Amino acid sequence: MRRRILTAGILSGAVALVLAGCAPAPSSGGGGSTAGPEAGGDYCARMVTNSGGLEDRSFNQSSWAGLQEAQEEFGIDAQVLVSTGETDLAPNVTQAVDSGCTFVLTVGYELADATLEEAGNFPDTHFAIVDETVDAPNVKPIVFDTAQASYLAGYLAAGVSKTGVVATFGGGNQPPVTLFMDGFVDGVAKYNEVHGTQVRALGWDKAAQDGVFTGDFEDINKGKTVTQGFLDQGADVILPVAGQVGEGAASAVLESGSASLIWVDNDGYETLPAEYRPIVLTSVLKNTGDAVVQIVGDDIDGEFSADPFIGTLENEGVALAPFHDLEASVPEELRAEIDALQAEIVAGTVVVDSPSAP
Repeated sequence: MRRRILTAGILSGAVALVLAGCAPAPSSGGGGSTAGPEAGGDYCARMVTNSGGLEDRSFNQSSWAGLQEAQEEFGIDAQVLVSTGETDLAPNVTQAVDSGCTFVLTVGYELADATLEEAGNFPDTHFAIVDETVDAPNVKPIVFDTAQASYLAGYLAAGVSKTGVVATFGGGNQPPVTLFMDGFVDGVAKYNEVHGTQVRALGWDKAAQDGVFTGDFEDINKGKTVTQGFLDQGADVILPVAGQVGEGAASAVLESGSASLIWVDNDGYETLPAEYRPIVLTSVLKNTGDAVVQIVGDDIDGEFSADPFIGTLENEGVALAPFHDLEASVPEELRAEIDALQAEIVAGTVVVDSPSAP
């Protein structure tokens, strides 16, 4: 499903009032407190996850970490409503609005319709949505030009590959996913151009905007199967863009004993089980948490704006994570090339383009 720019007024119909199936906030760490700096006062915020749940090692987890940081910094009451399936989505957004909180954060394209409808019904409530564009005067999109950082990851992957084959796959053919994949294959192509090599990138055809997808973001076994197929073709660096499915990729890479993994959204070295640390080369970071803290702070200060927040290399909204345990496998010369390439992207002398760019 491709990203849609939704406009207030397109959707109509009664707001769902039946909240059966809504998952409550987790008992550990889910609640908030109004104690703290006076800046927050009695301000409260609610977050709604998509159907991937809270601990998805992806954008739900990062978004909640940001809201928890805002709770700590501003002394606000922050809670999360966890969706475990499609039937939870709209009711959870309704429940978040019915809490009376003036700020509601939703995560992912699955929540776009419900966010738009509730934003229209409650124009005095401020919303933000991660990885989706909803066009309404009280909804702030939080989006990231991940192709920029993925370009660096592709260059890195080509530079460290010993087989001359790398690979990527997604959970679904959606712009927030394919944006990573576009940048990755272009980064591989850039390395080939600079070094006169012929490193192949499996799993994604940028021109056709089509490639390998598992069809969901939860089934770890699918990620393992797809990754094993790439490993069998000689790939030794794998970039999964598939939420929890990526853990299956990590499992296959670990078992191979000869490949490495590039994670996305957050630092996989920190968020994946510790057993995978030896195979995490780097991660393409979306600094969602920092964006959430900034947006909540602006809202508390009366400076809310529906203008999109777009994370880039320049504003550090996207980045490459450290190489951690695999630092020794990245030659100094390659690191210097990546640093120079990042500077060129920030300066605009190297342009990373994608039809999915925000």
